[in-house]
Amino acid sequence: MPKHKSFKLIELEKLLDAKLEGNPDCLVDNISTTLNSNDSSITFVTNKKYFGHIDNCKAAAIIVSKQFEIKDEKNYLVCDDPYAAYARLSNLFSDDHLALPYIHDSAVISDNSEIHDNVYIGPNVYIGPDCKIGNNVIIHANCSIVKNVTISEDVVIHHGSVLGSDGFGFAPTSNGYIKIEQLGGLYIGKRVEIGANCTIDRGAIDDTVIKDGVIFDNLIHIAHNVVIGENSAIAASCAIAGSTNIGKNFQMGGLSGVLGHLNICDNVKIGAHTLITKDIHEPGEYVGIMPAQDHKAWAKSSVYIKKKGK
Repeated sequence: MPKHKSFKLIELEKLLDAKLEGNPDCLVDNISTTLNSNDSSITFVTNKKYFGHIDNCKAAAIIVSKQFEIKDEKNYLVCDDPYAAYARLSNLFSDDHLALPYIHDSAVISDNSEIHDNVYIGPNVYIGPDCKIGNNVIIHANCSIVKNVTISEDVVIHHGSVLGSDGFGFAPTSNGYIKIEQLGGLYIGKRVEIGANCTIDRGAIDDTVIKDGVIFDNLIHIAHNVVIGENSAIAASCAIAGSTNIGKNFQMGGLSGVLGHLNICDNVKIGAHTLITKDIHEPGEYVGIMPAQDHKAWAKSSVYIKKKGK
């Protein structure tokens, strides 16, 4: 980590809403892990199983929870949630804050789209017709906002994502397929962050809706007419098929999928590599993955599961 900034612990005590145990004038200039720390680092411990790492930790200061029993003379910042404190600390040390407003010369913006004065639009961004881009929106390089997309405020869209493209709609006939024109839009709520190379289709008739506070990892596909509830989090390489309605506080592990036209209630967690094939009406954790094993053992397990399912 570049050492561009430094903070006294007395400053961080206030900024992180923590209680300082140690030297208020101690200066830190980088964040580190407990194992790779140095005498000017600040580090953090989020889980009791890592408390043992503290004995050999070289960091100048350590962020710990109130459950941690201090037994030595190291510098500690004690708080309710060390991981949240680390998140705030990372923002203090970051140099990635962009200067708004900014629109790169290579960006292409449709004449009948509305762009707020306070936005960042990076190189080679395309914004098509009938789009509305709100206050404090950041659209990184090589993104396409295709058509009829509304992006609220405080939204970040990372490199290469495509929003508002055609949904996958075709009517089968004896002579092939008839394309169904996608006449709906895409609505992105407030404080949404969309990772790199994601695709979110606009609706066929009604809008696709991503509600406030949703966060997406990279390489996620959301099909047309999907609704995703507030404060949901979806990890990399997931896909959600069309017209599925998902409640708030949804969490989805990587490489998972949800079939189309389903309803999932609030407060559901989906484990990694899980396929959801039917509605979920009860909050809780759902997992459908078999651990890796040799082929013969897998074949026996599959036969057993098939027999149990009859």
